[in-house]
Formats: sequence, structure tokens, C-alpha cells
Amino acid sequence: MTAPTAPALLPNPKDVRDLIEGLIGKDVTVGPGDPLSLNDKPAVAVYVDPTLATTALVLVDVPLAAWCAGAFALLPKGGLEDAIDDGELSDMHLEVLYEVVNVMAALFNGGGITHSKLYKLYAPGEALPGDIAGLAAAFNRIDLTAEVAGYGKGALSIVMAH
Repeated sequence: MTAPTAPALLPNPKDVRDLIEGLIGKDVTVGPGDPLSLNDKPAVAVYVDPTLATTALVLVDVPLAAWCAGAFALLPKGGLEDAIDDGELSDMHLEVLYEVVNVMAALFNGGGITHSKLYKLYAPGEALPGDIAGLAAAFNRIDLTAEVAGYGKGALSIVMAH
């Protein structure tokens, strides 16, 4: 008989900081932030359980996505600033961001918790299915600012489906 599993709980800010910091190799400062909405045109990572039911979303604004990509891939700050000014991420930025949000699935996994994995990363401004767009406005969430040392500051929101 298999032990019952429960949905993941919201991660705490320290766990988010530790994960990002460990992955990109730069100091990261995390604090409370304002909720990101789809009007902010964030990148949206969708996580699912083994039945493909959505378990969580991570919304990342363009500045934080660019800073994380830059720190992870050792990209020059000038090109990242251009992406931020344009409000768009290049394919390379999105590939690196995909790796970051893929590793963030660890925030939603652990003993006794239904396993979640990254299902899809939507680029900033990309059309979302209605159920994902609706979940992005849910209240079971944590909203944070994050500053990547040597790069800059941005925002992310983690929204749980349960």
C-alpha cells in the first residue's frame, strides 16, 4: 500500500532564496513584494502532478528573469538591460530561465507531497490557457522581490493550485 500524498505548501522566502542563489552562484536577497499579475507580462512556469493536474505556477517578471539568466550564463549586463527595456527575453534568456524554473520544481516536492514537475514555460506576454490565467490570480500565493548581486532586482510570485 502506498502512503497518501498531500499537495505541496507554499515555500518560504528563505527556501526560494537558497534555491536561486545555489543555482545561479550569486548572492540573492529576497523580501516581500507586490503580487505579479498577467498585466505585468511575466514569464509563467506551470507545474503539474503525475496526472497532469496543475499544482503550481511561478510568475517571473522580465527584469528578474533577465538577471537570473545573466548570472547563470555569465551574460553581460548591457544586453540584459536592453531586454528589460524592450520587455522581451531572447531565446537564450528563455532557455536559461527554463533551467532555473525547472530546478524550482524542488520547492514543490518532498516526502509525503504529490510530485510536481515543470510542464511548460510561457514567455512574457504569451497567451495562456484560461485555467492557467485564472489560477495566476489566486490567493494561495507568496509574492517576493529578489535582487541578484551584481545584476539587479525583480519580482516573482509563486501560486499554489490547492
